[in-house]
Amino acid sequence: MDSVATKSSWDTELYEAKHNFVWKFGAGVVELLDPKPGERILDLGCGTGQLTAKIAESGAQVTGLDASPEMIGQARQNFPGLTFVLGNGTEMPFRSEFDAVFSNAALHWMTDAERVAGRIAVALRPGGRLVVEFGGKGNIAHILHAIHTVLPRFNDGAAIPAARTYFPSIAEYGPLLEAAGLEVRTAWLFDRRTPLEGANGMENWIRQFKWYYFESLPRDRREPALAATIEVLRPHLWDGDHWAADYRRLRIVAVKC
Repeated sequence: MDSVATKSSWDTELYEAKHNFVWKFGAGVVELLDPKPGERILDLGCGTGQLTAKIAESGAQVTGLDASPEMIGQARQNFPGLTFVLGNGTEMPFRSEFDAVFSNAALHWMTDAERVAGRIAVALRPGGRLVVEFGGKGNIAHILHAIHTVLPRFNDGAAIPAARTYFPSIAEYGPLLEAAGLEVRTAWLFDRRTPLEGANGMENWIRQFKWYYFESLPRDRREPALAATIEVLRPHLWDGDHWAADYRRLRIVAVKC
């Protein structure tokens, strides 16, 4: 299983149509990156390339990397003038090539976080910076609780699939970066309740990001289990008009020593 996006495949049409908040919120992380003309920057877990293109507008030379063939294929269609590479975060071949590594909403899919941090450090030039935002400790707690509450009703006692995401605290992730040779300069862990589009917003979100839990069920039980999960979530994440995801984000700036 790859480390940038641990789903076996991505529905890029659903991703771009219903989940564009991923890169819209990421615009603030690009501002924090503050790319400069001529800098070489790696966009790690670039998805369909919107933020790669945003960084490129600064005049920086950007390489987008993602482990999903679907994402990379769509990124190349979206922005044919930019460089996109299919690759795994734990096996990046880059050595002292980049002035900065940027990542938005991707590192939580890279569950071998220690190895990824090491490859990031190797990819950076001395003094190069890491600017990232991803899911932090407590991210989507209501959603995960609902899934773990509902699935046992439908799986005949089978084990619930292991999580394919990593949501660390500052205390967990900071030392991991330091051990890789990256000095943490700033770190924030904050709540960001995120609106989902349309009356089916939660259903679409689960199908996009957490459907692997339901794929463990017999086919005829998947839709009833999804409907039951949504009902468990309704008192917490539905305001009568819109769904929201209970996001918590970890944002970090670090520098290679």
